[in-house]
Amino acid sequence: MQRVRVSQLGDSQMTLSPKFKFPTLNAASLESNQSAAGGGEPLIPGLPDDIGLLCLLRVSVDKHATCKAVCRRWHSIFGTKDHFFTLRKELSFHDPWLFVFASHRYTGKIEWKVLDLKKFTWHSIAAMPCKDKVCPQGFRCVSIPHDGALYVCGGVVSDVDCPLNLVLKYEACKNRWTAMKKMITGRSYFASGVIDGMVYVAGGNSADLFELDSGEALDPKNGAWKPIADMGANMMSYDAAVLDGRLLMTEGWLWPFYAVPRGRVYDPSTDKWESMAAGLREGWTGSSVVIDGHLFVVPEHERAKVKVYDAGNDSWDIVEGTPLPERIRKPFCVSSSGRRMYVVGRSFGVVVGDVSKVDLGEGKWRFGVKWEVVDGPASMLDLVPSSAQVLFA
Repeated sequence: MQRVRVSQLGDSQMTLSPKFKFPTLNAASLESNQSAAGGGEPLIPGLPDDIGLLCLLRVSVDKHATCKAVCRRWHSIFGTKDHFFTLRKELSFHDPWLFVFASHRYTGKIEWKVLDLKKFTWHSIAAMPCKDKVCPQGFRCVSIPHDGALYVCGGVVSDVDCPLNLVLKYEACKNRWTAMKKMITGRSYFASGVIDGMVYVAGGNSADLFELDSGEALDPKNGAWKPIADMGANMMSYDAAVLDGRLLMTEGWLWPFYAVPRGRVYDPSTDKWESMAAGLREGWTGSSVVIDGHLFVVPEHERAKVKVYDAGNDSWDIVEGTPLPERIRKPFCVSSSGRRMYVVGRSFGVVVGDVSKVDLGEGKWRFGVKWEVVDGPASMLDLVPSSAQVLFA
């Protein structure tokens, strides 16, 4: 395990390739920006505006309030997140951001916090429009990372255990939430995942804590939901993952095993469900993430190491490296981007796991993980994470 400063993590990713070329800028955007500011002063003295704009669009969000006070032209760029992210999208910026769904452990207030994965600074986004007093753990959040969009589905009204069919969409380039067409069935604690651009949900709890066996799919392009095949088992979901184009759903485990956990696998190409392999479901004892087509689990057992699923042997292999650092307290949530996994714990401590992969031949691999710790800010000590999603914007 290695502790690093925020600046070290951020600077390590800012080196440009020798072959890097600045993208062609939208002249209309630059002219509009200059006209709105009412002057011909350069954005940054001594630099052409196209280079100056590229520099400014790399400023971390936590510095925007200071930057917009510099001059009228800078204010036109940093004045609103909408304009800032729109410019980034036009110029084909594709930086990763970690969106974390959390609640205050004393008031229950829902908040979204966003971690800039290059600068490792935190900031907030627009409040999620939700009128009811809800249980944060009942929602399910999924993302389409390169579209810069995430979806919050379902949930449960905590006072009356009433499941919701709510569907909200967040667009990073607009910093805006939109209410979409509701799910066919209200549900909470269900499985969810994105396959080929379609959002799938299945199982979960309905009214009176009745477990469902139904599922449905959302086409984000037209906002329409359609039913999919029933699971053949009434289940709520502890965790879910998308692997090899299929949705894996596990109802979780209780240690020691008082009952054998169940698991189901959905293949959208055939619209059929099947039972999960015994080794897969029995070894799924934590929160999952898929990296390079391999399913990893960060165990919830104290001092247990990360493990990876071996489909050929229907078994789990231990990932080389140290266990999850003790400073990351449960409950935690896991996400990934490229070869990195991100674990966000209570009080918003974050560890970044760099995953290594060695080809041993004959379809065998050896994996390792090296952790880097990023302490949470003091203002977030009372926040408890429920979900983490990586978006590019």
